Amino acid sequence: MKNFTLSLIAAFLVTITIPLGALSAAPLVYEGSEGVGQGKHVVFLAGDHEYRSEESLPALARILAKHHGFKCTVLFNIDPATGEIVAGKPSNIPGMESLETADLAVVFLRFQNLPSEQMKHFVDYLDRGGPVVGLRTSTHAFKIPKSEPYAEYSYDSNDERYPQGFGHQVLGQTWVGHYGRNHVQSTRIVQVDEMKNHPILRGVKDVWVQAGGYVGKPIDGDVLTMAQPLDGMTADSPPSESQPPMPSEWTRTYESESGQQARVFTSLYGTPEDLTNEGYRRLIVNGIFWAIGLDSAIAPEMSIETVGPFNPNTFGMQLHAKGIKPKAYAGYESPIPAHNDVPDSE
Repeated sequence: MKNFTLSLIAAFLVTITIPLGALSAAPLVYEGSEGVGQGKHVVFLAGDHEYRSEESLPALARILAKHHGFKCTVLFNIDPATGEIVAGKPSNIPGMESLETADLAVVFLRFQNLPSEQMKHFVDYLDRGGPVVGLRTSTHAFKIPKSEPYAEYSYDSNDERYPQGFGHQVLGQTWVGHYGRNHVQSTRIVQVDEMKNHPILRGVKDVWVQAGGYVGKPIDGDVLTMAQPLDGMTADSPPSESQPPMPSEWTRTYESESGQQARVFTSLYGTPEDLTNEGYRRLIVNGIFWAIGLDSAIAPEMSIETVGPFNPNTFGMQLHAKGIKPKAYAGYESPIPAHNDVPDSE
């Protein structure tokens, strides 16, 4: 009896030391019901420090699920002690096993060093040749010390088998630098003349984004658009005379460890404020359709309207909405960003 009692006490102590918040960090899932995306599973990975991926990706997921029938799973950086969404750190994205059934991964990460058991699911996805859409800081999605597993995926990798990591090897570019000043210079995005018949550009027009630019020089593939920094924060601001256009969106393929050729669409933008522009929003939705292999379904008139209240925060380092858990974004009517008013128990 004494041993049995001690066992019960030990079990109780183990139970109460598990962070209770982590139990509420289940993946956010939107189950689409009607549309060309039925039967397709898209997994979104939100984990950056500055550009509000935790708002952009739920907004995109809702569009795809509500209007087009995709199943969309959104995973966030989670504080394991509270179960709350945090911006970029700690590097902890529960639910990475969702990638096992994914038909597409939409990646918006920055300088992540995920636990090996989480990172393994991402590597397995790439190894089987899963298509990828990469947004903004995903060119430098990982920052992993050389002594740790999966260090070759780091943006600064000097591994001869995987130089410059995931950004270079999969998206076509690692971190290079800014090209335009955030909150001072916005960006006009124009189509490359030779690519205007590409499926991703169907119905796309008047693209203007609020984020400043990045240096965009893909190693290969097809450049679809060029980004012109503007001297001002309105769409009619004059172009910067000292900064000629740079590539901003492109497609390419990468070859997986299994020998599969996989589609990649990369955009150097993607803040939620960028998504308030209809032209940019259509560009990204079209890119997702293309990457998953639904080229023929891309139509200029297809719906890309945001779903539910969408009034995004201005991007900035660690300026994310505080105290928010993934369940606050459940359904189609909860506001983005969420308010800190969702009870722990439901």
